Amino acid sequence: MTIHAPSPTFRGLAARLAERSPVEIPSTALFHAAVALIIREGDDGSEILFIERASHDGDPWSGDLGFPGGKIEPGDAGPREAAERETLEELALDLGEAFYLGRLDDIAGANLPVRVSCFVYGLAGDQSLTLSGEVRDAFWVSLADLCDSQRHVDAMVSFDGKSFQRPAIVLPVEGKPVLWGITYRLTMQFLEVATGDDCPQALRGRGELDGEL
Repeated sequence: MTIHAPSPTFRGLAARLAERSPVEIPSTALFHAAVALIIREGDDGSEILFIERASHDGDPWSGDLGFPGGKIEPGDAGPREAAERETLEELALDLGEAFYLGRLDDIAGANLPVRVSCFVYGLAGDQSLTLSGEVRDAFWVSLADLCDSQRHVDAMVSFDGKSFQRPAIVLPVEGKPVLWGITYRLTMQFLEVATGDDCPQALRGRGELDGEL
């Protein structure tokens, strides 16, 4: 079933995120990373920005889809500043000029000792992006496509030389791998906040099933 997802306003999204108490994972045994989920109004309604990471030896996320972001460095004032710094480094996109909307629950990896904090931003207008060497591609996907139950599959994916069957989304961009893992779980969390009861019942809880990465 295809859903025509609503286009939430930035003010509405900020209000929905403010109603929640985001779960912050305090563990110091996990290295801490932060990412930015960026939304804008596109031709087909609201869209989320995804990146495809460049392939690098030794990088566990090499070639995967994700959000801009990375490891929190000692000079960062906190995870939100790290997400903004990494977005500027990877895409030349200054989130200081965007609308800060709120924070999602932290996600902990199952096979990697990582916790990821995700901060949500609204972007006005069509901002140009300049990709760094860490990023192969950047593209936008509408909430309508992300909420299309026909795009939600159980896919075979590979990580660290092993293969798994995991919940995933087939994105409407030719030649891209499926969206799975931590970014998938953050996307599903955001969809539930952004679309509420308009997200198909069949999709609810799927983000909790993916324990990999």
